[in-house]
Amino acid sequence: MEKKTTFNRWTVGILFAVPQLILIFTFFYWPAGQAVFWSLTLQQPWGGGNIWVGLDNFISILEDPNYWDSVTISMIFAAISTGLAMAIGLILAALTDRQLRGSKFYRVVLIWPYGIAAPALAMAFRFILAPEAGLIAVVNQWWPGIWDPGLNGADALASVIVAFSWKYIGYNFIFFLAAFQGIPRSLIEAAAMDGSSVLRRFWDVQFPLVTPTIFFLLVINITESFQDSFGIVDIMTSGGPHNSTNLMVYKIYSDGFKGLDFSGAAAQSIILMLLIILLTIFQFRFIERRVHYR
Repeated sequence: MEKKTTFNRWTVGILFAVPQLILIFTFFYWPAGQAVFWSLTLQQPWGGGNIWVGLDNFISILEDPNYWDSVTISMIFAAISTGLAMAIGLILAALTDRQLRGSKFYRVVLIWPYGIAAPALAMAFRFILAPEAGLIAVVNQWWPGIWDPGLNGADALASVIVAFSWKYIGYNFIFFLAAFQGIPRSLIEAAAMDGSSVLRRFWDVQFPLVTPTIFFLLVINITESFQDSFGIVDIMTSGGPHNSTNLMVYKIYSDGFKGLDFSGAAAQSIILMLLIILLTIFQFRFIERRVHYR
């Protein structure tokens, strides 16, 4: 029988919960409340208080075509980067789980990318994908202008996607490998005795059993793609060229700290939070139906 911890006095439980409640209030509820307040007021850039404007900030943002371009770019970035990071992480985990020669070494090395800070990662990829040096320079000599993130918006977005995906491959690899190792070997051996090939065993046995992990990582990766891409964009492209990599999270920074539009940036942060919430609800409402928990 499972043992449950009980307290004779309810104050003991409250004391254990107070530190966590203080952290949540300090680092989430209080900043979120301030953002809501600023989004409904006009914050003076040089002080002087707030002027109540209601929903005018939201209306101004939603009427701005540049903002909708940022939303579109962010959706494209989230879809492609999530797909790449999860697909490659799944394949690498499946190969490592087969315990091939050197699998223990790969198991350690493939986790390292996630431990690299985003600015350092962005700086490295900025040099790796530079059109004037390295392999890319050789390619540009054969096909001049085929790759230039400084001038071509599609190339700039592709470079940011590659850098972000590379970082989260290691994160996804950890969870996928744990999911594969949790599958009973008897199931895989039984499928092998029935004559199933490696790919057939993966698709019919292993893949359905790791769908809960796939769903979990899908939610996490999409959420992180909207929030954790700022450092990479800031170092590699600074939102350019021609706003082709001006993601929603970077636009909040540029409008708020560079343009001194604090109220508009606060309203954008509220919209971004609502968008993430809606995407999460959509995933739990429709995608979770395909998950096999048993």
